Amino acid sequence: MRLSSRLNNSDLSGNVRVQQLRHISALEFLKQYPLFLLAFGPPILRPPRGVDITHGKVDIWSYFQVSLIMLVAIPAILRLVAADTITIPIQVRSILRLAILLGLLFMLSTIYTTDSLTTIAYTICYFLTLICMVEFIVRVYRNPPNWMQCLYQLRLISFLLLILVFLTLFFNPSLVMNSEIDAGIRFMGGGVAPVSIICPIIAIISAHTLLHNLESRVRSVFFLLVGLAGTLITRSRGSEIALLFALAFVVVFWARLSRRTAYVFISAFILFILLSVVFVGFIGTERIWNIINRGEGISGIESASGRTYIWSFVIHYCIFHPWGMGYVAGFRTIFRDYYSLGLPLVVSRIGNAHNAFIQVLADAGWLALTVYLIMITKIIAIGWRAAKLPSSKTTEYGSAPGQMMACALALLIYCLVCGITGADFVVPMRASYYFQNIIIAIILGAYARALIAACSKSRYSDM
Repeated sequence: MRLSSRLNNSDLSGNVRVQQLRHISALEFLKQYPLFLLAFGPPILRPPRGVDITHGKVDIWSYFQVSLIMLVAIPAILRLVAADTITIPIQVRSILRLAILLGLLFMLSTIYTTDSLTTIAYTICYFLTLICMVEFIVRVYRNPPNWMQCLYQLRLISFLLLILVFLTLFFNPSLVMNSEIDAGIRFMGGGVAPVSIICPIIAIISAHTLLHNLESRVRSVFFLLVGLAGTLITRSRGSEIALLFALAFVVVFWARLSRRTAYVFISAFILFILLSVVFVGFIGTERIWNIINRGEGISGIESASGRTYIWSFVIHYCIFHPWGMGYVAGFRTIFRDYYSLGLPLVVSRIGNAHNAFIQVLADAGWLALTVYLIMITKIIAIGWRAAKLPSSKTTEYGSAPGQMMACALALLIYCLVCGITGADFVVPMRASYYFQNIIIAIILGAYARALIAACSKSRYSDM
């Protein structure tokens, strides 16, 4: 069993107590930190065809979705109410205030949305998720976990979901695969699990552990190859580009650790450029371009497969209606009634803005988008600040190791970049939404623990 030291809060006599931080089993980890249960989704075995997503669909799977968030949120609420004190550092508290403000703006949108009941339901799910995040931050502030195990747990859950997707493929391929004229057959996972999210998460965490020698190289390489292969078979350009950004961040952060790693990075980069030139010369630019655009025409590339028409519509609407359309439900109804876009898709199959930032704009207007951007910027800022701390200043005192924080930032970067072409990251009860919020909770919780560790170290040095 792997052990690492941690610093608990000082006892009543002022003495600092150092205990051992265990690498616990996966089930015990989920029991102690139930927030990670939300990453399971849950899987939805609902046929994607023939569903008008602009009206939503309430069935047995919808009850499973609501049951999952209630299963985690209700005990979290009870634990917060029963707590004698709730201590959250002011830096983290300011971000949580922004999240609450954003939720209040979503709640206010029920006044002018086209479907008040749906908007209220999604707003409740938003606040329940936020409560789960707050409870996790409060818990790890007092009783920090093995921080790397948080990432391992995300990878394990993603891998289990990927196995479930493959099992579903044998019994009912239509649930996890779809065929498009331009892109061909795409292995997206459907409602079972978003393959374009779980596979990049597997790849990013495995690349990080491989570079930093945090686990067996065989295990890291295996999971890395699984993640890369799974991402490629989705045939999703947005996911592939976002994965490149995230992996680049992981590699560059690793390269700055020492002069040796910097030399290795520069040499590998030069070799990569030379091999790329040889590869392009041998294959030919035309064939490479056909692989990248997957047979799509120039107009499709310029419009991001029709997404820019949707974004333009939302921005134009919000210029004249700066308060937006209404949380989640507003876009579905208003866009459904707008048939003049000339898109190759059926309008009834477009249920969101296909951009996380544009979706927030559509949900509650320009003020909500501003609050969301400030919140994300502050999260990245504190994450980067903690990631730059030397490992000796963090692991010894039980705060978040800088290496772990760098990996968490890479995961968040993936979500944000991938969110440029997908809105599921800001729509409650979606697996992508839960993954992004769990990653944010890890960053905030780890940073909060780093602050208390720094204070404890200061008091200990003064004794």
